[in-house]
Amino acid sequence: MNLPNKLTMLRVILVPVFMVFAALCRYGTQDFNAGLMLAAGIVFAVASFTDFLDGYLARKNNLVTDFGKFMDPLADKCLTTAAFLYMLADGVCHPVVLAVILFREFAVAGVRMLAAETGTVIAANMWGKVKTVLQMLTIIFYYFVGALAGPTDVMAVSLITQILCWLCGAATLLSGGIYLWQNRKLFMQAK
Repeated sequence: MNLPNKLTMLRVILVPVFMVFAALCRYGTQDFNAGLMLAAGIVFAVASFTDFLDGYLARKNNLVTDFGKFMDPLADKCLTTAAFLYMLADGVCHPVVLAVILFREFAVAGVRMLAAETGTVIAANMWGKVKTVLQMLTIIFYYFVGALAGPTDVMAVSLITQILCWLCGAATLLSGGIYLWQNRKLFMQAK
């Protein structure tokens, strides 16, 4: 397994670590723990950085593999979906936004399965990368600013995060539509 693929697997391993901190920080409650929220933000930021680094190293060193093309976006989906689930529980992400994110991810996974039947591996496109970066920045904002602002500015942090989540939903919808349109021939070829 090459270094970019190891970084992708590290991201997968960091997902449950992030989830533990996110579950325990209890933002917006009397039991809020800023240290745990900051820890969740740091773990998420490190995991997000591995997303940039594995892609950069794979392209720079010509180490792009089918495993990486498949596992890299899957690792991203696991990481961001877990974060949005906790943000939903904290009341800063609307269920419609999460539904759009999940629908897009399931639709893209379905297209990738259709492509796999023909031996084709579809890499993430530019719009998917824009969507992922926006989602990651929104999540990093929420966990870092929420931890630093503490319980005094819950309303301001929540409002800004909600706006960012709606922007993520719009970008997700756009990227999913473009992805499905670009790969529409797979639907015609499906048996």
